[in-house]
Amino acid sequence: MNYSTLKKSVALSCASLLVAGMVSAQTDSTTTTTTTTTADTTTSATTTAKVFGGRGQYKTWSIGVNVGATSPSLATGGGSNDYANHNVELGYGISIRNQLGHNFGLQLDVRGGKVSGDNSSIAGNPAAYSTKFYQATLSGVVNVATIDFIRRKNSVNFFINAGAGLAMYNPTGVNSAGVPFDFKDGAAGGAAGTGSYVKEFVVPIGAGVKFRLSDVVALNFGYTQNFIDGGNFDGLTKPDNRKDHYSYGYGGLEFTLGSKSKPSLEWVNPVAMMYDELYDAALRQEVEALKGRVTNVENAVTDLKKDSDGDGVSDQFDKCPNTPAGSVVDGSGCVIVFPKDTTATAATAAAYSNIQFEFDSSVLRTSSYPVLDATSADLRSSGKTVEIDGYASSEGTAAHNLSLSRDRANSVKTYLVNSGVAASKLKVKGYGETNPIADNSTEEGRVANRRVSFKQR
Repeated sequence: MNYSTLKKSVALSCASLLVAGMVSAQTDSTTTTTTTTTADTTTSATTTAKVFGGRGQYKTWSIGVNVGATSPSLATGGGSNDYANHNVELGYGISIRNQLGHNFGLQLDVRGGKVSGDNSSIAGNPAAYSTKFYQATLSGVVNVATIDFIRRKNSVNFFINAGAGLAMYNPTGVNSAGVPFDFKDGAAGGAAGTGSYVKEFVVPIGAGVKFRLSDVVALNFGYTQNFIDGGNFDGLTKPDNRKDHYSYGYGGLEFTLGSKSKPSLEWVNPVAMMYDELYDAALRQEVEALKGRVTNVENAVTDLKKDSDGDGVSDQFDKCPNTPAGSVVDGSGCVIVFPKDTTATAATAAAYSNIQFEFDSSVLRTSSYPVLDATSADLRSSGKTVEIDGYASSEGTAAHNLSLSRDRANSVKTYLVNSGVAASKLKVKGYGETNPIADNSTEEGRVANRRVSFKQR
């Protein structure tokens, strides 16, 4: 087929399909909007899906068919070709896609066709090739933009895709010397073929646009650049070109599978869904009911905090309301009546009385403070000199008890000096366990012997 003629035919066919798709998509979108306004019940099945309701509420599977043109050249340029002339040939394919989200899906593509080229423009070089191929690839398809997002249903989506798979092909043709070659079957009178197709890894990368014709049918136009992990796709491998490639521009139809009562996940407008959910009558009733419950809770908390008599107990728990201000109350809000102290006032502590200590301790008891305060007052007023004698009970060694008795005497001296008595008026002596005033064989006696006594001079 003549390259120029085929190119014009493919271009005109694609343009016709593009115009038809845009008109159909625009009409369908307008009809859907009108139907929603005038006959809401007819579209209720497609508006019951929830924003966070999961994929089970949508149709996610689709199958498509496509046909188009192949070429050894790439629209983006780059890479080198082993033949000067790039012919346009026929390609075709089918696809199966599972839409995983609003903008992303996984697609299995099975494609076939032919790619060819020649060196007829180079004088004396009859080299030409024609490669029949089949390939299966798995790609991720991402919807990157839409020009119709403000509508209830998207009508036009732009997408990109990339993936990987396996290509099987059989290059045939003639080399620069005019000798035929056929990788699979072998050339007549030449070397034997391999008996099978060449198998190589292939990476497809492409982009396209999709038009929604109806809830079931969409029109696709796309362009894919395919990179072969081998240099013999065109039957000729050169040192400077060990990786071949070809491109495939196509148009086709895609059919969404599943129940008519479910919308297609690919064409759902999540913004419109969220808007509908926020204005759903049942949801608004729930929100109003929730507001009422919150108000009731706030009122209950306010009542719980109310304390009319200011006694610190809320009215709900106050069993004795209207207590006088400043009253000391219990947890029920009732005034606490403290029993009166009927014991006689303790006699004034006598100065110079013995000071008692705990076992193996030189720390003053608080009960000793009145005696010490009375002793301090007399010493300061009279100017007397006093000897402070420390003692211990018989527990422990004699050396330990002697040291402990001195510590006890010094504790008393420190207290008196801090209360204003001149240190020169106080003399300290430790006697250890000597001079007991009670029997050390009993606990009562040992308690009495843990003491400090005073000698006035």
